Amino acid sequence: MVRPPRGHEVLVTTDFSLEQVHFRLDWHPPESAGHRCLARGLSDLAAMGARPLAAFLSLALPPECMDGWAERFLDGLLALAQDYGVPLAGGDTAQSPFFDESGKRQTAMVLADIVLLGSAPRGRALLRSGARAGDVIYVTGALGGAAAELLALGRAPKAFRRLTKAASGHPHLYPMPRVAMGTRLQAGKIASAAIDVSDGLSTDLAHLCQESGLSAEIYEVAVPIHSLARKAEADGWVPSALHLALHGGEDYELLFTAPAGKRVPPKIAGVPVCPIGTMKPRAKGRLAVELSGLDGRRMPLHAGGWEHFRGKGSSRGRI
Repeated sequence: MVRPPRGHEVLVTTDFSLEQVHFRLDWHPPESAGHRCLARGLSDLAAMGARPLAAFLSLALPPECMDGWAERFLDGLLALAQDYGVPLAGGDTAQSPFFDESGKRQTAMVLADIVLLGSAPRGRALLRSGARAGDVIYVTGALGGAAAELLALGRAPKAFRRLTKAASGHPHLYPMPRVAMGTRLQAGKIASAAIDVSDGLSTDLAHLCQESGLSAEIYEVAVPIHSLARKAEADGWVPSALHLALHGGEDYELLFTAPAGKRVPPKIAGVPVCPIGTMKPRAKGRLAVELSGLDGRRMPLHAGGWEHFRGKGSSRGRI
């Protein structure tokens, strides 16, 4: 039985990790796939300012993954769970089907569903709908690193096979969800609204604008760009590191708003915090998000991250 602390309520999040969508067997070490599976749910809790209580995992596996691969997947998931004090409280396993409805053999794939329970003071969880016009927009850490590392992984997957344990500097393979950051934003009553940057800054900020009924302006010069994204541009892999930062996704940083008069430290829980823009009233005919360029001109910033069922974007390791 899972019980929240007195005066708290239970928050629930669930997320799929799908082979060929979120990871590839020939690219990702199994430990990375397991780590990333849990990190996705932890990041959702972090965006609500919740403390993790328990995790539940259901796995569907092809026969060839039932032994060694599955054990290593769990090693990666449980290592992250231990770091965050999250017990794996239950779940299920099944064999992934490899015959279609006509009985014809097809490729079986790994399917992992993670369910996480967290707790936050009753009625005080961070929501996407709490932003107000005039609020300052902040983001934690740096953006574009996960998308850049995914590019590197795709170019030379063998170079990453020995990365079987979480290590800093690997935002795609071993992202670190900002749970401590989220709980401090909530406990200190700093943030008015929050979301994690999982589908790309442009897409997730548009979600926050939609839920809050506002628009937003962000400043190109203020967007914190990860060193891996800058290296990808310098090496000629992409034309723009800024593009990776705006649309790449899967960074699992927190995007939040706070009243203009609220003091927000430059670091929270050891993680840098950068102001990048302002929430504005929704004007008729105006797009949800605009980007103010280095020359001061404003341009529409369309949601260019991942959107389910539309096949858009390349975030979250969509291959």
